[in-house]
Amino acid sequence: MAASLRVLTMNVLGPANPDWARRSALIGETLRRLDADVVALQEVPVADGTVEELLGPGWSVTPFSRAAEDGVGGVLATRAPHRVVEEVDQRCTPRARDFPWCATLLAEVDTAVGRVLVAHHKPSWQFGYEYEREQQALAAARAVERRAGGVDHAVVLGDLDATPDAASTQFLRGRRSLDGTSVCFQDAWETLHPADPGFTFDARNPLVRAGEVATAVSRRIDWVLVRSGVHGPTLQVRSCARVLDEPVAGVWASDHHGVVADLDLPGHPPGSWAPQPTG
Repeated sequence: MAASLRVLTMNVLGPANPDWARRSALIGETLRRLDADVVALQEVPVADGTVEELLGPGWSVTPFSRAAEDGVGGVLATRAPHRVVEEVDQRCTPRARDFPWCATLLAEVDTAVGRVLVAHHKPSWQFGYEYEREQQALAAARAVERRAGGVDHAVVLGDLDATPDAASTQFLRGRRSLDGTSVCFQDAWETLHPADPGFTFDARNPLVRAGEVATAVSRRIDWVLVRSGVHGPTLQVRSCARVLDEPVAGVWASDHHGVVADLDLPGHPPGSWAPQPTG
């Protein structure tokens, strides 16, 4: 089997929200069972041991440098030690400052598929802030491109609060340019499920219906993206699935579903032909 990397992102809807004791137990059990190499968590307490309780021992953990007043924010965790290379402050406009832990955290980690640059990206969440999400996607992409020359692969993970038709995610996937810049990151979900909307914030979920945005339509807003070189993504998406997208013993884990993907080294590098049979 080819060398592989498992990555996972999930917004866990932290302890200020209903039923945290049962939800956190289910989330922790699931995260430990899935045993990813790289995990990006959002809406999680970052400094009270919650992350370590959810993941178990043996992780290298870096929270965003800023959190909300209640200690909730974003965290990047890796099985192997990682090295933080940059954190982009994404509070890019006066109104974006309403969300204190709006940021992109970039770290390098050595994995079975080589050295990987991981960007945990958390833009503005507010419905009418797509302008900010565009600028935040642009800043994140530029940061990744600055650092990509020193690694073998790059991935972007996170709750992007943007649907596939949004300008910010179209830009990240190479379907439009912004400010004279264009990049291309392949969407792991779309690669394997092109006809499936793959909602990660689903109106079927009672935590959505009871929450602060109960009138919103179902949306896919949680993402795994793989950076492309000239000839396409440098890692092959072998699997991509939602995490905790149904209740377990009557418990819904969060108002978001997570996303987990297995990324393999391709059989031959992009830009080359596979060996041809002879004879």
